[in-house]
This record gives sequence, C-alpha cells and structure tokens, in this order.
Amino acid sequence: MTKRFRREYFEKLYGKSEDPWEFATSEYEKSKYGRTLAALEGRRFRRALEAGCSIGVFTAMLAPYCDELLAVDTSERAVELARKRLSGSRHVRVERRTIPEEAPEGPFDLIVASEFLYYLTEDLMLATLRRFEEELAPGGSLLVVHMRKEIEIYPLQGDEVHDLLNRHTRLANILAVTEPEYRLDLFRDAGNRARRRAEGQS
Repeated sequence: MTKRFRREYFEKLYGKSEDPWEFATSEYEKSKYGRTLAALEGRRFRRALEAGCSIGVFTAMLAPYCDELLAVDTSERAVELARKRLSGSRHVRVERRTIPEEAPEGPFDLIVASEFLYYLTEDLMLATLRRFEEELAPGGSLLVVHMRKEIEIYPLQGDEVHDLLNRHTRLANILAVTEPEYRLDLFRDAGNRARRRAEGQS
C-alpha cells in the first residue's frame, strides 16, 4: 500500500515554487473555485475550517462568507505564504497542523477539504472523515472537492476519495457534482449526531 504523503514532501515542493500547483493562475482552479463557492449558495458561516489550505488562494475567496475562519496546512512554508496573503483579514487564522492527528476542535458550521484527502491512506482518510463529523456543529456542512485525474503515486485517487466518503459518512449528501476534471460533494449534518452525543450514544 502506498504510504501517506508526509510534510517533508510538501516542504520540498514549496521550496522550489511558491505555487507548485498554480492555484493562483490555473484556469482549472479558477473554474473549480467558482463552482465550490456556488455550492455554498451565498450562506454565511459563524465558524469555518479549511483543511489543506495551501497558500491561501481559496481561503481568501471563502473568507468574506465567514465570521471566523481557521485555515490549516501541514507545510510550514505554505502557512507562511497563506498568512501573508490573508494578512488583511483579521477574522482569518492560519495554522500549521497535520490532519487528522492535529485536527482542530469545533464546532464548525462549515468544513472544507479540497485537494488533500488523496494524500492520505484509506485508513487515515476515514479517520479524518470521522473527526470532521465529530467537529461539525448540528446542521453544519462538509464540502469536499478533488480532481479526478489519476496520479499513480498518490495513496488514493479523487474518485476513490469521494466514493469512500459517500459509502462511509454518517452525513446526508445534499449535492453531488461530477465534472470531467473534478468531483464535488456537499454533506450536511441533520442534528441527529448531536442528540446521540448528548444521550451518550455513539
């Protein structure tokens, strides 16, 4: 089994380029970002988490819709660049964290996971899903987006990630978008999880 991608891999990439995936210039990213924001339908979120924020390009687009936004990435260099990009947004914090081991505590009204879950093994990806489910506020949303292009060295492929999420999540899928280049799934908590937790059930 292919192992998870570790922090050193990403530090090396950001050492060679400040935008190794061309998040700020790619037409693919521009189109995907637009569709991702559209999925949120202009809603406002009290507290949101973006996991795998990279250099903060999408973070800057998401920030106007959030009262408080926490963006995290495993790469120290990416975090430095994201902080610079978001320096004028006082309600945005950028932290270096490795998911799922250092996943922040909620509750979050929105969690965004874009283009990073395929760097994890299946076990770690499912552990991340469970952690996200636990940290969602009642009625909260989990928005997941990944490219569909197959990359042989990745532990998981984009379609695999979304198939696994749909198979194992306790959340309701309220929007599923499949484009030639990417997949997007929007899940929502119906509040039952919070009631079960209050009653001491799993």
